[in-house]
Amino acid sequence: MVSEIRDEYLSSAQNHPWIVGFSGGKDSTLVAHAVMAALLDISPSRLTRPIHMVANDTLVESPLVVSHLRQSLAEIDQAAQVLGLPITVATTTPDGDNTFWVLLIGKGYPSPNQQMRWCTDRLKIQPTSRYIKEQVAACGSAIILLGVRRDESISRRRRIDAYDNQHDSRLQPHNDLVGAYIYRPIVDLATDDVWEILAGIPPPWGGSHTRLIKLYRDAAGGECPVVLSQDDAPGCGTNSSRFGCWTCTVVEKDRSLQGLVDTGNHHYAPLITFRDWLKSIRNDPDLRMGQRRNGQVTVINNKLVPGPFSLNARQMILDRLLETQRECGERLISDVEIETIRRFWAEDLIRMHTKQGEQ
Repeated sequence: MVSEIRDEYLSSAQNHPWIVGFSGGKDSTLVAHAVMAALLDISPSRLTRPIHMVANDTLVESPLVVSHLRQSLAEIDQAAQVLGLPITVATTTPDGDNTFWVLLIGKGYPSPNQQMRWCTDRLKIQPTSRYIKEQVAACGSAIILLGVRRDESISRRRRIDAYDNQHDSRLQPHNDLVGAYIYRPIVDLATDDVWEILAGIPPPWGGSHTRLIKLYRDAAGGECPVVLSQDDAPGCGTNSSRFGCWTCTVVEKDRSLQGLVDTGNHHYAPLITFRDWLKSIRNDPDLRMGQRRNGQVTVINNKLVPGPFSLNARQMILDRLLETQRECGERLISDVEIETIRRFWAEDLIRMHTKQGEQ
């Protein structure tokens, strides 16, 4: 695996930057591990291709997971500087008007579910795609390294096989990002292979993978994948144990966060209570507006389809979120987000009063 990555890095056919999708989970960690190991096996004079280790922070990640992610990125960044490796560490985040809380509480978007999963595109796909497009614009092309594996699931195997049937090359064009190519260096590894490598070989950036292994053991979780397109979206918010947004109402139950609480992280229990409550109020007609934000009324089969959360409901959600923040002792929403939320509330009030005046 490392030798293949080394050969691909030194390929004379192109010298476009590599973008390693890093979620902090086992698969993306192994890819980052193997890439850095490959770089250390190359003479400094030939390290001309830039590497971007890019993580995505939705700003509502499970607190222990995002702490591990940030610590891992800091370790990689420090090691790269000391070792003189051409690695840039970056984290993408949603636009200020498109964070989870701004959309849910500010604009009143109903909590995401399987039929209306607005979060994946705005929190994950758009921020990371924007970063990739910037590299493509600057360099003409970019290669994205992903830790996807056939062994992850039956659906993942089918998507990979279908894609491979269309392309013979190791580098495959991305379906949605023009100028971007996908490289999957661990696609044929089994899950046991991944754990064996991580447990047996220290990471090139120093220390060990013990923190990652403990995180999985305590949470009994998998990782929400790096999502770059709607084709990948079904992997975000599955019903199996997984790491991801602690606010995820797409899943029936957040088993990974519950696992962390059961193994001693009791201060996270209020997060579970809040998430379950947020999921439960989604379809309460008393908390939803009759019109959508554009003023339209939707009726299907003679039944009104409710619009966004009402302003009173949004205030109630914010109050409860701030109380949850006090209970768990973790920062769950920023002051900037609260300011943006209140701006949208003011705009909605002005719009509502204007319509009433017109009537």
